[in-house]
Amino acid sequence: MSRPSVFVYRAVDDSGDSHRRMIAAGCEVNVADGSLIRSEFVELARDADALLGATFRAGRMDRELLGSLRSLRIISKYTIGVDDVDVDAATELGILVTHCPVEANWGGVAEGTLAFMLAFHKKLRERDRRVKAGGWRARELQGLYFGARDDGYRGLTVGIVGLGRIGSRVADLLAPWRMNVLACDPYIEERIFAEHGTRRVDLDTLLDEADIVTLHCSLTAGTRQLMNTGTLARMKPAALLINTSRGAVVDLDALCDAIDAGTIAGAALDVLPEEPPPAGARILGLADKVILSPHMVAANDGGALTAAIGPATEAVLSALRGEVPEHVYNTAAIPEWRARFANDPLLQQYSRRDLPR
Repeated sequence: MSRPSVFVYRAVDDSGDSHRRMIAAGCEVNVADGSLIRSEFVELARDADALLGATFRAGRMDRELLGSLRSLRIISKYTIGVDDVDVDAATELGILVTHCPVEANWGGVAEGTLAFMLAFHKKLRERDRRVKAGGWRARELQGLYFGARDDGYRGLTVGIVGLGRIGSRVADLLAPWRMNVLACDPYIEERIFAEHGTRRVDLDTLLDEADIVTLHCSLTAGTRQLMNTGTLARMKPAALLINTSRGAVVDLDALCDAIDAGTIAGAALDVLPEEPPPAGARILGLADKVILSPHMVAANDGGALTAAIGPATEAVLSALRGEVPEHVYNTAAIPEWRARFANDPLLQQYSRRDLPR
């Protein structure tokens, strides 16, 4: 019997030990050399039993692509997000999609969210630029005070859209600042809102009251372009919109219109609908009204993807042993996956303790 094939379509730093571990366990491991276009990916992944990697940059793993990979059992992602995979198609085909909700990833996003708040409202870019140009203090460099004070100042209100791991960590980080924190999430139990010091509201109320709106929701049919002309119009004229979730949650044209018109004060975006943005894109020309980051909010030394290497590797090995791995995103695929593969393990059964390291 030939060795099971693992195709690492987008490796991450420090993943060499992971590749050696899979080889020692009996796998054939092929690693992509740089970025791939779709046709190259299909050719290299044709016989793969497992795919392993970070965000897929050659479009999307859609139904046509997944259907062409006849041996594929699992797509193991280093990332939290799986919107680069047609999960419904994978489920129908009995292909497991796993992800890595490691704290280094979601915690890093939360920390980056606070950095956006501070950079924008404390005018860090403007102050730095002025001093380096030979200037000094000026009224237009005045920042905003964030928290409530004993003198009666009520502080700013932050509205968190999505109170999962990231959103709840943002709320926890804001607690010592004595800010007013609202949260909107229809899928979270009532007690979670109180545990993280937030007041549960609906989306309209959040947009009406928040000085800072920060998005931490998954990309679904219901959240695609959640922030559009109508929802942006509900925000305060001095409000800041932060998006560290997925680019398509925001209608970028509507956002640019809202900023140009003074409907809102500005935005801080780690993600965009098209990455990188094309030269001449409107969002690039809004100066200090917008902070842009190249989808790196969780990219920290000792951080997100490094911490995900072990769990993502273990997911591949578990699936190839005929075991359901941890962190399966499309749990509805498990019955079909078991019917196809559970009685056809490709690797010897090991305990985790015995697996080669």
